[in-house]
Parts: sequence; structure tokens; C-alpha cells
Amino acid sequence: MVSSGNLTARPTRRLWRRVKNRTGAIKFMMLAVHAFMLAPTQGWAEDLAQRFAPSVAASSATVDHTAWDKLLKSYVRTAADGVNRVDYAAFKMSGHTALKSYIAEITRVDVATLNKAEQFAIWANLYNAMTVDVVLDAYPVSSIKDIRLGGGLVATITGGPWKSKIVTVSGVPLSLDDIEHQIMRPVFRDARVHYAVNCASIGCPNLATEAFTGAALEKQLDAAARAFVNHPRGFQHSDGAIVASSIYDWFVADFGGSAAGVVAHARRYAEPKLKAALQAAAGIESYDYNWSLNDVAR
Repeated sequence: MVSSGNLTARPTRRLWRRVKNRTGAIKFMMLAVHAFMLAPTQGWAEDLAQRFAPSVAASSATVDHTAWDKLLKSYVRTAADGVNRVDYAAFKMSGHTALKSYIAEITRVDVATLNKAEQFAIWANLYNAMTVDVVLDAYPVSSIKDIRLGGGLVATITGGPWKSKIVTVSGVPLSLDDIEHQIMRPVFRDARVHYAVNCASIGCPNLATEAFTGAALEKQLDAAARAFVNHPRGFQHSDGAIVASSIYDWFVADFGGSAAGVVAHARRYAEPKLKAALQAAAGIESYDYNWSLNDVAR
């Protein structure tokens, strides 16, 4: 992992190299917008990381995520294709009030009193609960990118709710991007953050069917990593060519800083067939992502 201050330089260097290709101008513009999305004011990012980094290693305090766990078990279904899908229609009708109550409850927790595992669990659960809440408020929608809550020029151009300050923790207004990129990534420095948070899209690692807890965190994160790496959304291989999730391109710095680093990361979780394909491949040929809503089939 790298600090948020490094989020701009590496994507920018890649952008300039890509301008030279056949459709360079268009790709440059698209990648520039994405790099800008991931590069908020450095001072703000550092302030958030410092504000929420303190923990109590010896703390035995735990956070009760039972309400969120029940909601996940009630409304998240594993489809035949291995993608966990949310029954948003039923969730909105019968579970939305309980979801809002859960969010209100956990945002009153003083995260600084927790140990690191409990902190990771509460941030991941809050991010996922808030994402579902945002979708339910706007549902029906076909993609989370169709939801616009403000948040500046970038949010207006790209769509999505990630830049808007939609929740307050310890008196600090936060956006979903703040939680993921300015708190979780720099504070925990664990690439498995990307397997824990769900953006309500088919291309994203699954929304788990259980809440994260400090006690089970390592097991849960490893299971989430294995599930995504070994699913076609994570890596596909055919005739020696590897197509990877765009997550590994967007956040390459968290996976070793290069395609080779991404492959090395994936091999740690890959099942034998994929591991052999990754070892034999010359590199990653391309990246792909599906922004369709992770809704149940209607």
C-alpha cells in the first residue's frame, strides 16, 4: 500500500504513455478523469488518515454488527454465476428502515477506542451499508453510476455517489471515497481492502453474506480475496492471455505497483489452474469491469 499522496503521480505517468496509442486522446481523457477522482487534496487525505489512525491494540471492545449480518443474510443471494446479488426491491420494502437504524447506531461508535481488526470491520461494514442505503434511496436504478448526489465537478462528469459527504463519524462528515481511499487504504495498508468494500456493481468483489467482525476478519478477508481472484471478474485466461479486473489497474499501487506485482498477488490466492496460467502468461493483456447493478435477476 502507499499513502494517498502517491495516488496522483503514478496514474499520471501511465496516462501520458497511453496518449501515444491509436485512440490515445480519448483514453487519456477517460484515465485523467479517473486519476483525478482518486487524487483529492493531499492535505485533506492526510488529515483523515491521521484523524482515524489511532487505535488501542489491547482493546477487547467489540462492535455489534448483528443487525447488518441479518440484513445481508436476508437480502443477498449467491447466483449460479458466483456473483452475490442483492434483492434491492425486497430490501427497500422490508429492510430499509432497519438498515438506517444500524447505520445510525454504528456511526455513534468511537472508533479510536477499538483495536485495528475491529476498526477495519466497522469501516468495511459502514461502507457497504451506506452503499446499499444510497442504492435503496434511489432504487430502481440500473447502475450506481446513475446516482448523483453532488460532490463536485468530477462527480458530475463521472456519475456515482462516491464524492458526496453522506455520513458523519466522530463529528467528521465523510464520503464513500473518504472511507475507502483516505481512511481504509492508508491506515490499514492492506490490499484486501478492495475485496472487503462493495460498490453495488457486478464487476466488484462480492458483497458478503455476513458482516465483517474483528474476531473473524483475517479468515473473511482471505476468503473474499480467493473468491474474487478465482472468479472470471477477477481474472480470465484463454490461450495464454490474461484479462484482469480494472481494480488491479486503477489501484495497481496497492498490488505491487506493476502488472507483475498484480500477478504475484493473484498467485497467492489462485487455485491451481489459474495459478499455472498466471505463471505462464507474459503479463496482463487487458482490464475489464462491469458497472451494472448487482441486483437479483428479474
